[in-house]
Amino acid sequence: MVNFRTHFKDKANVAYMVAGYPDLKMTKSFIEGLDRTNIDILELGIAYSDPIADGKIISEAALKALEKGATIHKVFELLSEVKTSKILVFLVYYNVIFSYGLQSFVKKAKEVGIKGLIVPDLPFEENEELFRLCEEANLALIPLISVTTPKPRIKEILSRGSGFVYAVASVGITGGKRAEQAKLKTLVKDIREESSLPVFLGFGIKTKKDVQKIKQICDGAIVGTSIVQLFKEYKIREIFKKIKEIFE
Repeated sequence: MVNFRTHFKDKANVAYMVAGYPDLKMTKSFIEGLDRTNIDILELGIAYSDPIADGKIISEAALKALEKGATIHKVFELLSEVKTSKILVFLVYYNVIFSYGLQSFVKKAKEVGIKGLIVPDLPFEENEELFRLCEEANLALIPLISVTTPKPRIKEILSRGSGFVYAVASVGITGGKRAEQAKLKTLVKDIREESSLPVFLGFGIKTKKDVQKIKQICDGAIVGTSIVQLFKEYKIREIFKKIKEIFE
């Protein structure tokens, strides 16, 4: 199992993008340029028609990606053609995995260099089989813990988690308002009492100032919505420049 701590210095910079948005060519160019960026870990969002966790900007990007033909098969094909020393993980809804076949999906993800899966709509009570398959393949099944998750539930969820902990910093979908710093600090403390995995905070983290503030209380910051927005407005060189500024 990959130790995510060995892939970042002090605090991790975690970026999110929708695979295939605005098109697969841009996704390929972005991944090929990752080694020249200050991104430590890239979450590749797999476009899905009925996302439960995505806000307007990410949902619209996913819809565009689907319209352009960004299926999981195309994403696997793309990943088999690119190389990067940075860590890639999937954020993928369970229906995509289920339709592909659990065992086949895990095997293929491993083959193309994916190090972990984040599955936002898969509850703990139903993740045992996928967790076992991921363990056998040395692939992390990354748990999500929300600011509203009770402490006993945190312990339960973390009993089947690996890689890092995705701490959800807001109530609701991506791009929403982040919870108060004191509340997030308590959330990170509660997680650390139950797990030695690095804790990254995501949802509601958009700017350089947000990233700096979040890094004071956890092991890394996840930026999604504002990065996806960059893909709508800029060309690849400008996108890299602006992401570098966010994570400085």
